[in-house]
Amino acid sequence: MSEASEAKRMGARLHKNSGRGTKKGDASWEDYVVDYKEFSKSFSLSKDVWAKVVTDALKADKSKSPLIVLVLGEGANKVRLAIHELADLEMLVEERNDGV
Repeated sequence: MSEASEAKRMGARLHKNSGRGTKKGDASWEDYVVDYKEFSKSFSLSKDVWAKVVTDALKADKSKSPLIVLVLGEGANKVRLAIHELADLEMLVEERNDGV
């Protein structure tokens, strides 16, 4: 996978050594610490996988929320999904509704 190309695509800032260094997570984007996952057909999400993403986000920047960017497929036939806490989605919808 090219985390660099996915980060560039969304305007995220990569973390050195893909989070294996002092700053955990693969990248930072807006209010999120991002962990990229790319698979050709499927991805299995578990509480343990989510717990690691949350822990990495907290270690990287306590003010940012965890986000998994999941890329499924190959070549030009890719689907990109975002996995984040429901509370974040509810807050975004509430902010949008307050602006209307």
